[in-house]
Amino acid sequence: MFTIASLWIPFTIIASLGQVARNAMQRSLTGPLGTWGATNIRFLFGFPFSIVFFVVIILATGDKVPWPSAEFWPWLLLGALSQIFATGLMLAAMNDRSFVVTTAYLKTEAIQTAIFGFVFLGDQLTVLKVAAILIATIGVVVTALRPGATRNIASIRPTVLGLVAAAAFALSAVGFRGAIITVPGVSFVTAASYALVWALFVQTLILTIYLLARAPKVLSDILGLWKPSMLAGFMGAAASQFWFLAFALTAAANVRTLALVEVLFAQAVAYYSFKQPLSARELSGIALIVVGVAMLIAV
Repeated sequence: MFTIASLWIPFTIIASLGQVARNAMQRSLTGPLGTWGATNIRFLFGFPFSIVFFVVIILATGDKVPWPSAEFWPWLLLGALSQIFATGLMLAAMNDRSFVVTTAYLKTEAIQTAIFGFVFLGDQLTVLKVAAILIATIGVVVTALRPGATRNIASIRPTVLGLVAAAAFALSAVGFRGAIITVPGVSFVTAASYALVWALFVQTLILTIYLLARAPKVLSDILGLWKPSMLAGFMGAAASQFWFLAFALTAAANVRTLALVEVLFAQAVAYYSFKQPLSARELSGIALIVVGVAMLIAV
């Protein structure tokens, strides 16, 4: 039986699945819209859906909508701006011909989230929880690094970009959780949805202004592709809704560590859909991820 406190587990798994679907939809739009145009879709078309989710939740709970407090804004801006910054760094790293190594460094996000959560929010870190995070992260790195990739590890650029991007993603998770827990007098569902609406509003505003200034034609192209963009926006908003619900219930590090199961989903798709066999290295990495995630849930 799941208690309310443990609902972060299914919320995180659902969010991970939704994120995989959203990424696939965004990837198909990168060609006609460019990287930042496709990125803005998750915000621009996700924002209206977040409002719909919020209205439904308010009607169901009867919670009163508070005005954002002074304490709310620093956390929200940290989350929203860090996520945009992290995305830019990640894309720069991926364009540096070091995709595999950079991906491995990006997966240090869970460790960095635990550190930032402890420093900024006072999230509890037990020895077993730290061990679980480390084991799961090592499993992802083992799975991601392929033979022949070690020659790129010495390159300082992908290393720095990957680690800083992971740090920015970690800060965004901590920022969003910090914003959610400052919303007073409402249920955790309302607090999560409330923070999501404001986060998507800020991100939509920033990226839209950027595109207006730097690439106005991209915005008209986005509107021309509104049908596939609408679906991608819905999936993005739905995935974010579950991420925020999970953040409302537990430390950001727990959520981001469990989110490493996304690697298992990707491996399963590769194996069952594309008939790509798993190597002994990949199997050992998957085993470490499963052990780490199991430990995290158990403690």
